[in-house]
Amino acid sequence: MTPQRIVLYLTLYLTLVANGPLWLQLARIGGAPSLYLRSALEMVVLMVCGMVALLAFVAWTRGMRLLWWLVALVAALAQYYMFTYSVVMDPGMAANVLQTDAHEVADLLSPRLFAAVAAVMLLPTWWLLRVRIAPQPLLRQLARNLAMVALALALAAATVWGASRDLAPLMRNHPQLRYMMNPLASLYSGAVAAVRPALARSQALLPMIAGARLGPSHAAQARPTLLLLVVGETARADHFGINGYARDTTPRLAQLPVVSWGDVRSCGTSTLASLPCMFSPLGKEAFEARSADTETLLDVAQAAGMAVLWLDNQSGCKGVCDRVPHALASEGLGAQARAAWCDGGECNDQVLLQGLDARLAALPQEQRQNGVLLVLHQMGSHGPAYYKRSLAQQKRFAPECRNEVLSQCGHAQLVNAYDNSIAATDALLGDAVAWLQGLAAQYDTGLLYLSDHGESLGEYGLFLHGMPYRIAPDAQKHVPMVAWFSVGLQQRQALDVGCVRRGADAPLTHDNLYHGVLGLLDVATPTYDKALDMLAPCRGVSLAPAS
Repeated sequence: MTPQRIVLYLTLYLTLVANGPLWLQLARIGGAPSLYLRSALEMVVLMVCGMVALLAFVAWTRGMRLLWWLVALVAALAQYYMFTYSVVMDPGMAANVLQTDAHEVADLLSPRLFAAVAAVMLLPTWWLLRVRIAPQPLLRQLARNLAMVALALALAAATVWGASRDLAPLMRNHPQLRYMMNPLASLYSGAVAAVRPALARSQALLPMIAGARLGPSHAAQARPTLLLLVVGETARADHFGINGYARDTTPRLAQLPVVSWGDVRSCGTSTLASLPCMFSPLGKEAFEARSADTETLLDVAQAAGMAVLWLDNQSGCKGVCDRVPHALASEGLGAQARAAWCDGGECNDQVLLQGLDARLAALPQEQRQNGVLLVLHQMGSHGPAYYKRSLAQQKRFAPECRNEVLSQCGHAQLVNAYDNSIAATDALLGDAVAWLQGLAAQYDTGLLYLSDHGESLGEYGLFLHGMPYRIAPDAQKHVPMVAWFSVGLQQRQALDVGCVRRGADAPLTHDNLYHGVLGLLDVATPTYDKALDMLAPCRGVSLAPAS
């Protein structure tokens, strides 16, 4: 068989067998079969044309079997995850896959995964092992491959022209469909996700630290400021008890004089999208339209002379902490602490608080005297193994889902496991405040908690997170933000906490984090925008204008 025919047969097989989620979605959108079957047929033609045009570049007689098999494997895996978690394979999701660590991969493995992949892969694996490839002269192969590309593109263009009345409104109203065309969308998104970091590394980092300096409160300070910034993971605002949730998921926070903002929206629906955005001075719109990356909030605080430290219990800071001191929270743990907090290599978030006094003392003294910004990056409520995110003594709700295939759990069990992870975050924040209270003689302390994005728990058939922002449900974008201020910090900033509470229902976004933290730290810089500082209306100390 010629390689061109092999590519064509493989394309037809994967189009029919590995696109179940797309056909079901078209059926839901189209209603009656007479309405959606025509759209399905048109999309079949477009997918076949696209895959044939792409695979024509690898339709050679030598060394291609493994590559063809890998294409089928990508299709099988993508279909499983689209079926199981209702995700779509856009570049953001592909980037998340490329940056997933070993522990997150282990949480996603299940017998059902292997069975689903095997169901798709058995036939092409057997066929690709047995088929004999007809030898062809090099120039004839090249000519046939180019002819395949030309014919495929011509047929695709004719289909788009003839079916634009059907396809244009369909794609405009349901943009997720283009990322469900399997494996075409997975291959395209994977290529984009792989190339983007290389292009970003070739660009100069835009400076943001010029003019950064300490504000007037530092001149006569009795104690330096210590701000503990806790970056949450996958937490939903509507599952926090202090935000009015019916369940008491936040008993520790409920006993503290905290402020909880109830209407905060994230910059993205994944850690990779949100984390760099929320620490950027640009704001969501400008950040997404940027031509190059910029220095971050951490760079500005460090340039002003403060001590900065990032502690991670997750899969990295996505570039945010590259130019400041940073470490994994598990680094330097003794055997006893590791046995207490780490199981199978994955550590509970409580590990973030272990040895904090020593880590604080190890920061340069001169910088510590100017103030400290300490960032804790949680594992939080990262799914699908929510039950792993809480300790036995933190499990307030039972029975909980212990299956990584979330659709196999009852909704109540799934919510129990997720709510237990929120209770674990509550315990972490309560212990963090207690630690800060113990430093009252040395520092004016404060805590700010903000999650990177939310999570779908089966609503609308969706699970986990990472949907394209414009079509993602509110559950993936509505995030909790909580603050606690010591008496010393309130006095230092003349901060009226009652005023802050009265404004806690105002709509905010991740855009406010950069400016709110600079305000709390009293760091003056040209990039600070008072209008975006959620605490500025309630603070009696004005920031000095940046030079």
